[in-house]
Amino acid sequence: MTLMEKGAAEKMPVAVVDLDQTSISRRVCHEMQATSSTDIILITNSFQEAREAMQQGHIYGIFVIPEGFYADLVAFKRPRLDFYITNAYTVGGNTAYKQMLTMANLASGAFQREVLRKKGMPDDVIMNRIQPLAIDAHMLANPWGNYSIYLVSTVLPGILGLIAMMLTIFSIGFELKSRTSREWLRAAGGNYTIAMIGKLIPYTVIYQVLGIVCHLMLYNIAGFPVYGSHTRLLLGLLIFIMAMEIMGIVMIGCLPTLRDALSVGALYAMLGFSLSGFTYPNMSMLPVVQALSNLEPLRHYYLIYVNEALMGAPPINSLPHSMALAAFIIPALCVAPRLHRALIYQNYPLK
Repeated sequence: MTLMEKGAAEKMPVAVVDLDQTSISRRVCHEMQATSSTDIILITNSFQEAREAMQQGHIYGIFVIPEGFYADLVAFKRPRLDFYITNAYTVGGNTAYKQMLTMANLASGAFQREVLRKKGMPDDVIMNRIQPLAIDAHMLANPWGNYSIYLVSTVLPGILGLIAMMLTIFSIGFELKSRTSREWLRAAGGNYTIAMIGKLIPYTVIYQVLGIVCHLMLYNIAGFPVYGSHTRLLLGLLIFIMAMEIMGIVMIGCLPTLRDALSVGALYAMLGFSLSGFTYPNMSMLPVVQALSNLEPLRHYYLIYVNEALMGAPPINSLPHSMALAAFIIPALCVAPRLHRALIYQNYPLK
């Protein structure tokens, strides 16, 4: 809940390579330092030094002011400003880049304004020349631009789904490892389906209670917006948890060895955070990756969350994603015979 509690990343460390060493270049540095998004921790005239700082992970971006910057401005030669950012840290790199780009545009506009003022042009005409189109932006659903609303609202359920999947793998795999799976089946009257349902119901109840607690923390205590239905959002969370449990069954069914299933399951679940689209836009991914993202339950829960919490869309918009989550039962049915045989014969490696 304290992740990005101010709504956006602030004071991202950057470096400035000032090759001009003039009053205008120092002013650009001063203006950048005055912003809330960036923190200049290194001002140098050596690009090599700044690059080493980035490679060591000390900074997220490098702002290069070229030699002769002020002279070229005065001569209207359009000097070039170079930015270097690290995308190894997506949020830090993008925040640093956005602020450096803003400062470059502001520096250009400020210089044009001063030149036109000296020519005796009134301020209203100057602004019309510098910015002929004024953008009146209205951010829907999240007018504060609070990145935490997008991030935490999906990360918390995603972690809950990860736990549900891993514990499902463990609870079934431990029956195989400890060779108690036959007793488990006997308690269910030899019925595989009843054994699985009986195993998962208590866990599902616990996970949903935790999901309700997370929901109350996010939307009642923290005040995150919900423009749709709380009930449908919680129902989507329940279906998501069940889909993750089902994928846990698929993993232990395909690999009925505890350590193997846990390893592959962890990889599968963690990829969901990258492929779901809440940090990196799904439409910007390669087409094959976009297709693979539909195999992750978190992707469909995220779209349900967007429809219900941020857009307040009609229920029909979330229905395809709810059906997609329900469709994860199909691979579980496919591996059921194999897992059933594993529970009966207990062909579990001793080492």
